[in-house]
Amino acid sequence: MNIRNGLDSLLRPEDSVLMLIDHQPYQLANLNSHDPHMVVNNTVGLAKVAKAFGVPTILTSVIARQGGNIFPQITDVFPGQEIIDRTLINTWQDPKAVDAVKETGRKQLVIAGLWTEVCVAMPTIQALGEGWDVTVVTDASGGVSIEAHEVAIQRMIAAGANMMTWLALASEWQRDWAREEHIPELAEILKQHAGASGVAFQWEQQLLNTPVPG
Repeated sequence: MNIRNGLDSLLRPEDSVLMLIDHQPYQLANLNSHDPHMVVNNTVGLAKVAKAFGVPTILTSVIARQGGNIFPQITDVFPGQEIIDRTLINTWQDPKAVDAVKETGRKQLVIAGLWTEVCVAMPTIQALGEGWDVTVVTDASGGVSIEAHEVAIQRMIAAGANMMTWLALASEWQRDWAREEHIPELAEILKQHAGASGVAFQWEQQLLNTPVPG
């Protein structure tokens, strides 16, 4: 197993590329490892964070004419962007998808998708074997059962993959609150998609703008 430690092992937006795989109606219909609403919310939050930080994002589906189009909440984040539609179950065997990643020139590959045990595990394990630094965003992914999701995560960890949640990834890309360039966008994403943390942030803003009683 590859050991990840030290500052260089943390993810950086300038070195990252995000691949969102098969967030489609067919897969969502049999998603049982997570609340489907949460997975959609988290994936959209992840997509928006990637866009805010300038992280190239590859969108890919499998046989969309049968399985349905990628959720519009995701494609709305990247209007007009081409979606790579595959027949191959393993995205990393699809030359067009792999070439799109390679063209970014980045080596920190971040993956989220449906289902974890199939469409996430296969490309993750293959890319790891080809020398890529792969991170899986677990809460923007999901499987047909809790067991399927968790076993897939164990399998990918054993292969050397890094596991993160979308908020942890956003924090790692931000890294320092003194870096103010992306804070307005990040704050808006947190308000929209970070649940109680986003609500608490709005409350904090309200309190800071509330005059002290005379």
